[in-house]
Amino acid sequence: MKRTHSRGFTLIELMVTLVVLSILAAIAIPAYAHYVLRGKLTEAPNTLSSMRISMEQYYQDNKSYAVAGGSTCGAANPTGSNFTYSCTTSNSGANYLLTATGTGQASGYSYTLTDANVEATTTVGAGARCAISGSTWNTNC
Repeated sequence: MKRTHSRGFTLIELMVTLVVLSILAAIAIPAYAHYVLRGKLTEAPNTLSSMRISMEQYYQDNKSYAVAGGSTCGAANPTGSNFTYSCTTSNSGANYLLTATGTGQASGYSYTLTDANVEATTTVGAGARCAISGSTWNTNC
């Protein structure tokens, strides 16, 4: 009687392969999610810089950042996919504060910009890998 050898993988070999793939996925998925988040965070500083330009142009035409001396900014607030934007004026329209507040995956992140060009990271999301910075925007979280 001839014995034939069966071909294929043993259960142990399949289990080891499954464990190795699980370890690789446990490392790669959070790293990729962090990479995607960092890309989304750059929207806020870019948009705040554009808003600043709009505010300065409005000031050149109206000699005030506010509409009719109120606390509403003269330039329109843009819409973004990862942040909501707001603008408030003070000192009879002589000063403004632009704010970007994160939504969705960027929730918990907040950035500001003033008429004196003072940039600040006011809040960072839970589990962020960076600290709050009152003197610059920190998007490498």
